[in-house]
Amino acid sequence: MPAKSLADLVDFARRNSPFYADLYRDVPPVVTHVTQLPIVDQNAFWAANRWPDNQLLTGPLTDAGVYKSGGTTGAPKFSPWTRTEHADSLTAFGAGMVQAGLRPGQKVANLFRAGELYGGFLYIEGALHHAPVDNVRLPVGGASDEYIVHLIDDFGVDVVAGEPMKLASLAEHIVRTGYSATCIDLVLFAGDILFNDLRPLLSRAFPKAAIASLGYASVDAGLVGAPVPGDDVRVHEAFPNRTLIEIVDDVTGEPITETGVVGRVIVTNLFRTLMPIIRYPAGDRAEWVDPELQRFRLMGRSGEGARLGAVSMPTEDIRAVLIEADTDRVITGMQLVTRRWDGKNGLILRLASLDEPPAGLSERLIEAVYAARPMYPEEVAVGAIHPLGVEWVARDGLVTNPRTGKLVQVVDERPISD
Repeated sequence: MPAKSLADLVDFARRNSPFYADLYRDVPPVVTHVTQLPIVDQNAFWAANRWPDNQLLTGPLTDAGVYKSGGTTGAPKFSPWTRTEHADSLTAFGAGMVQAGLRPGQKVANLFRAGELYGGFLYIEGALHHAPVDNVRLPVGGASDEYIVHLIDDFGVDVVAGEPMKLASLAEHIVRTGYSATCIDLVLFAGDILFNDLRPLLSRAFPKAAIASLGYASVDAGLVGAPVPGDDVRVHEAFPNRTLIEIVDDVTGEPITETGVVGRVIVTNLFRTLMPIIRYPAGDRAEWVDPELQRFRLMGRSGEGARLGAVSMPTEDIRAVLIEADTDRVITGMQLVTRRWDGKNGLILRLASLDEPPAGLSERLIEAVYAARPMYPEEVAVGAIHPLGVEWVARDGLVTNPRTGKLVQVVDERPISD
């Protein structure tokens, strides 16, 4: 489907969607700039996107594919795409795979999950079909790591593509069994940020492989950003003539235009009309690398972190502290776990490791976090919260979303009532 101009998209949305008609009741008849439009309130958006009596869609659901968001809480979030919208998205994403490093004739093992309307496996498979270079597609899905290793041997697989936690599971299996995966030239990920604590493990398992993002998309926001070649796999850029990216201030909602300032990602899709995505919060944080090129660096999920009373513990900040303190690269995964016992809250650093952590590492990590977040030991000293703890687990001891396999950054194990 050809992309619309912003003015035409807004006009179409408010003429055909009751939700957007109400949202834009005070918007000028002719829109000349995206900032004339309000940022979508996600709760209202998904409350309107229900069955029956849908108030969001611009037409009947007669020829469409439906995906469901991978979230595990709240009402299901169904995202329909028309046939032409879906094909256009796959074509753009497939072209992005070449930017990520896909070369003609390579054999690609698609390790993404499928089922329960999750779009990961089908979307990547479709994008490979639409990629502008020949490729051999191996639709593995959720097979065991042992099966995948046999497949790598049998077919001489060149590329493995999957969610970061699935890639970590495969890498761990390869390292533990001593298998040589030197035939793998490229490791592609999508569906979640590939955090720096996973890179040493992937490098051990795939010593000759480059690591790259497949691109940035989601079930709800749709097509967002194409991968940008380079060492920083967090950098993406808007798909030309298909997406419009904004980064806005967390508090004021005003657009950020300078580089290096972190804010919320807001996305507008110029080709989706059945379920319009106009100034929609993507749920991620980013900073501009080059605003003119719509090139940005992802910095984590919006609002992701633990909070214990007055102490805020953002996951990305804590991860950066731990990686710097972990000089031997023992950590292969991290999540924050909040618990409550003896009438007080406490925070546990649940850390994955392939090898036995050396003596004294836990204490060194706690000291590093305390130095970076001095309010935490101050609150401990006055008896407000428990001291920080460390819990070492195998990779499969980290909690993941049962549908998508994505890592859960913050796990709240506190009881509803004390």
